[in-house]
Amino acid sequence: MTEGCLRVGQVAPDFTATAVSDQEFKEIKLSNYRGKYVVLFFYPLDFTFVCPTEITAFSDRYAEFSQLNAEVLGVSVDSAFSHLAWIQTDRKSGGVGDLSYPLVSDIKKEISTAYNVLTEEGIALRGLFIIDKEGVIQHATINNLAFGRSVDETLRVLQAIQYVQTHPDEVCPAGWQPGEKTMNPDPVKSKDYFAAL
Repeated sequence: MTEGCLRVGQVAPDFTATAVSDQEFKEIKLSNYRGKYVVLFFYPLDFTFVCPTEITAFSDRYAEFSQLNAEVLGVSVDSAFSHLAWIQTDRKSGGVGDLSYPLVSDIKKEISTAYNVLTEEGIALRGLFIIDKEGVIQHATINNLAFGRSVDETLRVLQAIQYVQTHPDEVCPAGWQPGEKTMNPDPVKSKDYFAAL
């Protein structure tokens, strides 16, 4: 795969890296998560401003992802030692405290490069990728550095992905939430959905 060509529908680039999980260093490999959905998100740096709000928000809602057979992985170009120090710093002091999911160290910047989120300054943009049980990227968004992502929207998109994968004859319209009406992607049958609006 050439740099910059990563897109939805492709197999997610595999990686092996050191992560901090439960305040311990662990080697993780993305392909070991096959059979589960993975929310893989990148953030610029530890000990910054917007990043802890996102990292703690995903951690506080981790049980909802777990119920959907999904794992969350956070990635930055910091060392595993920096991740550990940040986790060991209380939230009120600018840290993230104990987290429900691993923080991955991309100190060699290989993962950020593979996912095409590395800036010229050498830090990762706020990329978020939802990878399905087969290891295929189903969703990708990239925010610039100054604004964070929505856990609610990430959960909604994950639920929509899971719905259409288990209901291949249906598609989810804009803003779809679980339990709401879907549509059939057919010129005639789709009129049922539009007629009910």
